[in-house]
Amino acid sequence: MNPTPSVDPDGPVYRIDKFDVPAESLNEFMDRVRRIQHHLGTLAGCSQNLVLAQTSGPGRFNVLTFVEWANSRAMTNARTLVQEHYQHEGFDPEAFMAALGVQADLGVYTPAIAS
Repeated sequence: MNPTPSVDPDGPVYRIDKFDVPAESLNEFMDRVRRIQHHLGTLAGCSQNLVLAQTSGPGRFNVLTFVEWANSRAMTNARTLVQEHYQHEGFDPEAFMAALGVQADLGVYTPAIAS
């Protein structure tokens, strides 16, 4: 049984997305991720914004993005702005990933243990 951590509405939240990207799609996928990372870094409340590549281990996910938001309000506001940005560009993330054969595990996390 997994304990449900209490969520501090004013505490940090973390968007952690893991991607299984086929080798032949990696360059195109990473080009888009760089653009998204740059855009996220300009938004209010973005405390940390990393793109990581797996270099060893048995896991199937080879790219991970980690974005720390100051709080859930900042993340919600950013989500709205990013969706508007995508709409303006005519970009559909789901169709993009499907076309490249990318499998994703997307999630929002909060601290499980208070510091």
